[in-house]
Amino acid sequence: MSRIHLMTIPNILTLSRIALIPLFVVLYYCQPTYTDTPIFTWINFSLTGVYAAISLTDYLDGYLARKLNMTSKLGAFLDPVADKLMVSTALVLLVDYYPSNTHWYISVCALIIISREILMSALREWMSTVGQRSTINVSFIGKVKTFVQIFAILFLLYQQPFFGLPSFEIGVFLLVVATLLTLYSGLIYLKEGIKTFKS
Repeated sequence: MSRIHLMTIPNILTLSRIALIPLFVVLYYCQPTYTDTPIFTWINFSLTGVYAAISLTDYLDGYLARKLNMTSKLGAFLDPVADKLMVSTALVLLVDYYPSNTHWYISVCALIIISREILMSALREWMSTVGQRSTINVSFIGKVKTFVQIFAILFLLYQQPFFGLPSFEIGVFLLVVATLLTLYSGLIYLKEGIKTFKS
């Protein structure tokens, strides 16, 4: 396949999602210590906006690939890689921002979510080797988990009142919900994967 065919709109969006991650990290570490300053508000808003843009491309690349019939092997490889990079990076930075001695629940949730992603990657690789990759598909619960997880991270990143609502408390609640959905969907995938070991 030529380079032109590889550089479809969905693949470009996926690559842009990966390219935005370093900018996201830089903005995170550019946040000043004092949160009540105008520069913190500006950088924090930009940080949250970049992650929102990254999350939006997560939806757009898949939607356009199906809508425009531009699915490709490169896209199938890059999309889950980009997903795991963006989620893992954001969770690690949140654990860095919220110390584990006072916000241990954020660390626990991050550990569970990242561990599940590693397990699912290994499981999908195994399924591919035995020719049953298609039996592990994204369930409805998995999609809901991803949606809740994105908003949990956005609220925790924002760190400021959201139209008078407490962003931190909302973010923590959504993160706990996302973690429970992560465990549930992970068990569904694992149950399907285990069947291949018995065959």
